[in-house]
Amino acid sequence: MPLVIITGVPSSGKTTRAKELKEYFEGLNREVHIISEYEQLIKAGFNKNELYQDSSKEKHIRGILKSEVLRLLRSDNVIILDALNYIKGYRYELYCGSKANRSTQCTLLTQINYEEAWRLNDSQSEKSEKYQRSIFDALVFRYEEPDGKNRWDAPLFVTFPDRTLEFDDIAKALLGKKAPPPNMSTQNAPLSSTNFLYDLNRVVKDVTDKIIKYINNGARGEIRVPGYEDLSIDVTNITVQKLVILSRQYVVYSKMHAPNIKQVPQLYIQYLRSNLS
Repeated sequence: MPLVIITGVPSSGKTTRAKELKEYFEGLNREVHIISEYEQLIKAGFNKNELYQDSSKEKHIRGILKSEVLRLLRSDNVIILDALNYIKGYRYELYCGSKANRSTQCTLLTQINYEEAWRLNDSQSEKSEKYQRSIFDALVFRYEEPDGKNRWDAPLFVTFPDRTLEFDDIAKALLGKKAPPPNMSTQNAPLSSTNFLYDLNRVVKDVTDKIIKYINNGARGEIRVPGYEDLSIDVTNITVQKLVILSRQYVVYSKMHAPNIKQVPQLYIQYLRSNLS
């Protein structure tokens, strides 16, 4: 059940690489599914510029892509996610999904000079397939490049337009290794009570509010969260805005994966550490 997450700035060759990988793995007698961001936005009736001008539309498409990945991970095949995948937290969510489903995973970064990418974008014949300059620049600015030191981006393969893909190395990473076992943060535990959502929001808000209090008081370094045994986090580089965004993301993620409510404080801190590292 291998998953290849392709990521890169606009017009960096992601779709071309997805097709090359599909042909390669089919040559190994593997069933291959390409999940395409472009195809999903066409089905939704959006164009590229509308999608990235409207955060609600963008979240809608990302949700569809993630759902398709998780659905197909249950089959014995190779899945290739062809999308910008420019948000680090989103790639982490995909990692948790593949780990929970005992799937191997790798990341392929299609690296390119930004001005060359713009020229390729501008040369598109169909207007609907072109990014406006302002949207293109905004996506390049917002792009969170993968780092092979992060477990959710590893193993990381980097390719350039004039290079041949490392097909054998990618295949070895996906097919030649066992998937990592799921851990507490990726297990799909049953709901522990009928008030799970209420309790989830209450606990996350309580931990978040206590961390915010430290931040507003000018705290730096590792702090212990009052009321929670052995719960600590480094607040040196945390802003209140970033913390609030991550707390909301964690609640959304936990609604789908329903951890034991007693484990939520530890899992929430683990989520924060992973996304703030």
